[in-house]
Amino acid sequence: MANESSAHTKLDYYQDMSKLQSTSSLLSHFQDDEGRFVLTLESTIFHPQGGGQPFDTGFIEFPTASSIPKFIVNDVRSKDGRVFHYGTFENLESFPPKLENTIDVLLTVDESRRKLNSRLHLAGHLIDVCMENIGLGHLEPGKGHHYPDGPFVEYKGSIPQNEIQLKQKDLELEANKLISEGRRVIVSILPYEEAAALCGGCLPNYIPKESTPRIVRIGDYPGCPCGGTHVSDISEIMFLKVSQIRIKKGLTKVFYNITP
Repeated sequence: MANESSAHTKLDYYQDMSKLQSTSSLLSHFQDDEGRFVLTLESTIFHPQGGGQPFDTGFIEFPTASSIPKFIVNDVRSKDGRVFHYGTFENLESFPPKLENTIDVLLTVDESRRKLNSRLHLAGHLIDVCMENIGLGHLEPGKGHHYPDGPFVEYKGSIPQNEIQLKQKDLELEANKLISEGRRVIVSILPYEEAAALCGGCLPNYIPKESTPRIVRIGDYPGCPCGGTHVSDISEIMFLKVSQIRIKKGLTKVFYNITP
């Protein structure tokens, strides 16, 4: 196992979510307990799984070392501020190539997967906006699951069973009205007080008061803290279908789909 660096990974997608290629330096490389190859880098354009969003895939190349094969990224995870890129070396049999830490690397993210995940994630934020617009703003946002196989957003609180079908229709109509009009997506990294002001005056308790949260807003609507990726305008969602609203144990789950 090579040396593992404890340095945090700089997240390049925080500043530019449309960027699909970046350069970085290798910090460490090793095989985990399951025999998987793992790379950690000084910075990354790959979004790790988390925050209700699946991981990016793609590949990492070594432009200054032609003897090192392309590294195919098939899983990305984050722990304690470090991002771990799991994958395989192209056309490699059973041994890892010889790598030197600090070597330059070129990262490329799969565009189609990133864009689908970004549209799904932004659709969750759009539903938050529309819940307020149709009179359900008293429900407190909870967790979200923005995966293609079953995206949903969850709220603490419930609505009467006899109103579910009407609210489902209203929510879908409101979402697609805003999509057709378009709204720019604004991402800002701000001091705590400024971030709180953009989010209706307060932030979740898990965000430290000495931090500089990353805030995502749709047009002039109140924002929310988020570390995920999103397309630049809600018009790119194209069409949103609210497939079901489910009420259970004081929670409201809104399930949705978007145009592939």
